[in-house]
Amino acid sequence: MDKNFKENIKTYYNQDAARRNRQRMRAPWKRKVRKNFYKIIKLENKKTLLELGAGAGFDSLFFMRKGLNVTAVDISDENIRSCREKGIEAYALDFYKLSTLHNKFDCIYALNTLLHVPKDDLHKVLQEIGAVLNRNGLFYLGLYGGNDEETDLVKSDVSDAPRLFTFYSAHYLKTVLTDYFHIVDFKTFPVGTHIFHSIILRKM
Repeated sequence: MDKNFKENIKTYYNQDAARRNRQRMRAPWKRKVRKNFYKIIKLENKKTLLELGAGAGFDSLFFMRKGLNVTAVDISDENIRSCREKGIEAYALDFYKLSTLHNKFDCIYALNTLLHVPKDDLHKVLQEIGAVLNRNGLFYLGLYGGNDEETDLVKSDVSDAPRLFTFYSAHYLKTVLTDYFHIVDFKTFPVGTHIFHSIILRKM
């Protein structure tokens, strides 16, 4: 693993921010998992939500329009600029420093963002997430799946900066996540050439 993986990820998403900000339509499967999570949020009358790796902020904006008080974090300064232009309270922050927000939330939403966390760091990041989630709070975790392996991928038409991807098996995730949360729902389904883990967790 490249020790500069955070800087590489930041560089990539800074360089890709403008394009992502133009992509207003989310893929149908992404809209579906977001909608399903919101149904539980509404049922339980949750009020506050933190999005991890918010990108251009379209999911945060969705939850804001549903009446939630939303905070967004992303490692990319350019993505944060896009979020703030939409009126979202947003901070340039990685997943290792969530406690510096000095706030707790009823819900946390992370769609295909924790896959940029090295396997050896997953426990540390889950601890940070748990520290800023209220008791009985909900955590949506969506990740492309795989065989518990890390790889660096370069998309040269966007940036020469490599992005670290960690692809987890369902078995490994269930083992690790239950150290910190209760699993409310765990589904795995195909998305194109990938499999995707769609997980709803609760802090007990």
